[in-house]
Amino acid sequence: QVQLVESGGGLVQAGGSLRLSCAASGRTFSAYLMAWFRRTPGKEREFVAAIGWSGGMAYYRDSVKGRFTISRDNAQNTVYLQMNSLLPEDTAVYYCAASQSTNWSNPKTYAYWGQGTQVTVSS
Repeated sequence: QVQLVESGGGLVQAGGSLRLSCAASGRTFSAYLMAWFRRTPGKEREFVAAIGWSGGMAYYRDSVKGRFTISRDNAQNTVYLQMNSLLPEDTAVYYCAASQSTNWSNPKTYAYWGQGTQVTVSS
């Protein structure tokens, strides 16, 4: 089992920044590909970013490339999502997830999920 706890969400104006954190406990953190997903009411959960086991590879959805950066600290069992130049359309509940699959954009391959943290971007 892996337990994931997100933090860092909040209300920010368009153009602002937030940094989300996800603290993991349980099994070996470095054995998992980590990702962030988000969901807005009435929509499917969508992939935002993922990072490989050692942090050497990162993947992003097109709409956040150049604005968001995912990183991880395996010594601290934590994954981060730095979000800059935020837009109102980034408003969502953001979820941290862990997987041992390389199918990094498919939420069905992620076995462990956090409870989510709300990000609201005002225009």
